[in-house]
Amino acid sequence: MNSSLPTHLAPGRSEPLGTTVRDGGLNIAVFSEHAERLEFCVFDAAGQRELRRYALYGPHDGVFHGFLPGVGTGLVYGLRAHGPYAPERGHRFNPNKLLLDPYAREIVGHFSWRAEHHGYELGHPDGPRSFDTRDNALHALKARVAAPLLGPSPRASAPRHAAADLLLYEVHVKGFSAQHPEVPAASRGSYAGLAHPASIAHFKRLGISTLSLLPVHYAIDEPHLADKGLRNYWGYNSLGFFAPDPRLASAAARHDPAAVAAEFRAMVEALHAAGLEVVLDVVYNHTPEGNECGPTLSWRGLDNRSYYRHVPDDASRAENLSGCGNTLNVQHPRVTQFVLDSLRFWVQEMGVDGFRFDLAPVLGRGMQGFDPHAAFFTALRQDPVLAGVHLIAEPWDAGYDGYQLGRFPGRFMEWNDKFRDAVRGYWLGAEATQPRLGHAISRGEFARRFSASSDVFHHAQRLPMASVNFIAVHDGYTLHDLLSYSGKHNHANGEGNRDGRDGELAHNFGHEGEGATAAIVATRDRVRRAMLATLLLAQGTPMLNAGDELANSQQGNNNAYCQDNPLGWLDWSQGRDDLQAFVGHVATLRRSHALLRHEQWFATAGQGAVGLACLTWLTPAGHEMQVQDWHHGEDGALACLIRPAHGSSAASDKLLLLFNPDGVERRFQAPAVAAGWQWQGLLDSSAPTGQAASVRAGDEGWCVPAHSLWLLQSL
Repeated sequence: MNSSLPTHLAPGRSEPLGTTVRDGGLNIAVFSEHAERLEFCVFDAAGQRELRRYALYGPHDGVFHGFLPGVGTGLVYGLRAHGPYAPERGHRFNPNKLLLDPYAREIVGHFSWRAEHHGYELGHPDGPRSFDTRDNALHALKARVAAPLLGPSPRASAPRHAAADLLLYEVHVKGFSAQHPEVPAASRGSYAGLAHPASIAHFKRLGISTLSLLPVHYAIDEPHLADKGLRNYWGYNSLGFFAPDPRLASAAARHDPAAVAAEFRAMVEALHAAGLEVVLDVVYNHTPEGNECGPTLSWRGLDNRSYYRHVPDDASRAENLSGCGNTLNVQHPRVTQFVLDSLRFWVQEMGVDGFRFDLAPVLGRGMQGFDPHAAFFTALRQDPVLAGVHLIAEPWDAGYDGYQLGRFPGRFMEWNDKFRDAVRGYWLGAEATQPRLGHAISRGEFARRFSASSDVFHHAQRLPMASVNFIAVHDGYTLHDLLSYSGKHNHANGEGNRDGRDGELAHNFGHEGEGATAAIVATRDRVRRAMLATLLLAQGTPMLNAGDELANSQQGNNNAYCQDNPLGWLDWSQGRDDLQAFVGHVATLRRSHALLRHEQWFATAGQGAVGLACLTWLTPAGHEMQVQDWHHGEDGALACLIRPAHGSSAASDKLLLLFNPDGVERRFQAPAVAAGWQWQGLLDSSAPTGQAASVRAGDEGWCVPAHSLWLLQSL
């Protein structure tokens, strides 16, 4: 026993939750609605020896609290919760299990999967209804009281890009720079590497406004991965929602939680100084405790009944709406508070600019399913700190009625998989050998998705920028691989190629993988550029998948979540300066022409309504599309004329897009409604860098090469 520690706690404040330094000591506040007693357990600095246990006061309004005088930052601690062990009623209290504070800002120790982390006896005939008496404290992760972060928050100097100016770049912190030749070896694969001048120069060259980072919360590997010697590389298994993951820090910092936090803040500050925003992918739908057979690490031991959702007619079983074993019960007010407190921490203290919510329908689920007016969404939109940051939803989860695209409230943006599938099917269809492709993606479907999916988002005052358009993301094929493989190749994951999405829209153009003929490679490159141009010129919010501008490959693996190795990292050896230049050129065109990032819904009839820009879809013959044209399934070629509103200062900035997905050259006539107009070429996606020679068209129109998109501007 350490005689320097006080013998008793004084009553504390019930807020803020967590352990905070104040008035010459520590205030401790922990939520548990159903616990009978909570203990605050102090350890030595190494976290190996338990020095003293203190009984907390309470509960008062569901919060246990205490004040420990004379101690401060650096104190290592854990929690123990006493209460009923009654799985049939959803209670799994076991004071033999040391619990991590859900509000821990610094986490110490090295986690490994051990039987004693479970609240029940593994192998017992009663399974998770049995009770394990072994103490796991020696091997449990513990919290360390964090010192206040020094200096102003990076939020103070954050840029704020308007919705119309966003170009998202989804990127893994480690994977981006792990093999970057211009980033010093000591910084590769880290927060510092992502903010290195060479990294920032790449983002600026592409025209990126906002980085969307894969999860950076403190995460652990699932047991089945640990058994195989693999890791959860993507990080969708968060354990510490107030702590940056040390695995993503540089070697010099990763063993000191305070240094990890400082490196993360320095990254955000450097990116902000370059005009780049930072959005975090956050996982508030589940935790690593898994289903009822999982371990007791934190929330399960503190209050399983409150923190998690359970099968309605069997409280002993976790409701699995996340596909990961359990589902956080965000419907509970204190769980809502926990999520909001975490979000505010990352904005106020760490300086980030927004969030992408993984499996976001979980956050709006009540007793009757998904509710766009759920309390969490209301609280999020009203919160004075969070009301001004970017909010992006992944609009599906793994539960019943889990597909909710277009139903999120207010200024939420949403990942639009309909755009992904339409663009892939449109550009792959003409050459695909699979019968299910062909021209299954009609011109009408493609046109809807190109113009921000009005059938999905044009309601309740929502705007076109709500549609986050993408072709490839972390989950699935890279753009290179969807043009090089017709089937997934996930054998490296150790699951017999059963994992990952089956039937993902892809086409190898006659050769599976690398080593194709020069003609096939050229066709793949041309389709790649047409797809990228479509993404960047479409109405809505474009999002690039990191590495697609490098022709990065994962060798056909469309579920590389456990590949923390060169297979999952970006391969910079390909060079592909031409492809990077192409992306930068198209991004510049988007920024330079307001009609290519139009914030309002286009008028689509006549010469354009007063005050509204007008978009008109045309046949290759230059005539406005009629009903029969939309249903002509054998023809994929299409043109789009965009004109500014009458009286607009950009009245001369009329744009014409020509789409030819076919494998042969197609002739396009000048629009009948634009007789006598002169045009100049802005983009020819068949050219390696997209540069288009000046083009003036008379009555003869243009011959657009196979698999190509052209953009022209009226003079």
